[in-house]
Amino acid sequence: MNIVLLSESPADEAALRVLVEYVLGGPFTQVQATLRARGWPSVEQVLPPVIRHLHFTTNADGLVVVVDSDDSPVHTAEHEAPGYHHPFCRICRLRAVFRRATKRLPPAQGRDRVLRAVGVCVPALEAWLLCGRDTSITEAAWVAGQAIGRPPYTRRELKWRVYGTERPSLPHEISRAVQEVTRHHGDLRRLENDFPQGFGSLARDLRSWRTG
Repeated sequence: MNIVLLSESPADEAALRVLVEYVLGGPFTQVQATLRARGWPSVEQVLPPVIRHLHFTTNADGLVVVVDSDDSPVHTAEHEAPGYHHPFCRICRLRAVFRRATKRLPPAQGRDRVLRAVGVCVPALEAWLLCGRDTSITEAAWVAGQAIGRPPYTRRELKWRVYGTERPSLPHEISRAVQEVTRHHGDLRRLENDFPQGFGSLARDLRSWRTG
């Protein structure tokens, strides 16, 4: 399977590659997008041209997009209602970009469309990396903290926990990210339990590729 990974940094994409292989149950061929993204606004901005480029000029089967939630509202089961769109939820927004970008695309490269999978790290990738090491770091804990205006931890604290510094070098960041995700040895039940919307949505999208 030929897949493109689009995220906020090379370290995010390195971890994402491992997780996608775990969900799909095997390796895939990574196709490089012509446009790169660094940070949430950039991902949202480059996504439409990336989708069109992949559709018309590559043999990519699927596009996986994962960003951090930062302080934005966390996706919930209510957001899955038909026709519902939360204007500040990043999963809702990314899905909307896909819908608009693919709405009138004709078949190309022997397929109707490039498959999509969307996930959001709550509040940042480092929370996923610490999953299983600290039971207090969960989507539910973050949502509860948002509700009372007192987050249970900060993104800065998560970075310190993973990298030992707020400003890790890129090689160190990539090494630690891959080290932490491979700790799950392909068993993603803990990630899906602790991050049921941000990671769970990604896993469900990917599994639908095998059945749909």
